[in-house]
Amino acid sequence: MERKYEILEHMADGKFRAYGSNLEEALGNAALAMVSLMWDWEKIKPAVREAIQVEASSLEQLTVKFLTELIYLLEVRSFLLGRVEKIRIEENEQGGKKTYRLEAEVAGERLGPEHEIYGQVKAVTYNDMKIEKTGDGLVIQVVVDM
Repeated sequence: MERKYEILEHMADGKFRAYGSNLEEALGNAALAMVSLMWDWEKIKPAVREAIQVEASSLEQLTVKFLTELIYLLEVRSFLLGRVEKIRIEENEQGGKKTYRLEAEVAGERLGPEHEIYGQVKAVTYNDMKIEKTGDGLVIQVVVDM
């Protein structure tokens, strides 16, 4: 898949669509799309690694929790995402209920005076969220509070 994501127009908040040949790739590209609203992830060196683990009862909830972890890493550990190195998603079913577990390894740098931050994502929302299969993969659309 050629393009990773596109930023969409939204009246007050940030909105994007992320693309991938599978769910893991689409979520990784959603992470890059979200942080592109705050900094230029392509300029971030993969000097520090962080692990992310989240569980959810739906793909929408999994998306929100994963992206929210990246906001947490910025706010608490001053972590700037530069690359999603690995994402693994397990789908389980117990008692007729599906659950999803995501484990990811991300790489980046600690925020320093050399970095330019030009926006702040405050929260990931369920508003206008879409996760759709397409002929060549998956599209995830997300709106974030800025």
